[in-house]
Amino acid sequence: MNKFEKVKYYYDHGFWSIDRVRNAVVKGWITAEQFKEITGEDYEE
Repeated sequence: MNKFEKVKYYYDHGFWSIDRVRNAVVKGWITAEQFKEITGEDYEE
């Protein structure tokens, strides 16, 4: 499971909040485009 799949899984199953997903962008685990794919919201810093 790559980092994108991991973040998506954790968010989809309620283990991670949207803020935690946003932090994954900051850490470079996922891109801003992947953030939108996971959450349905635009990434804003």
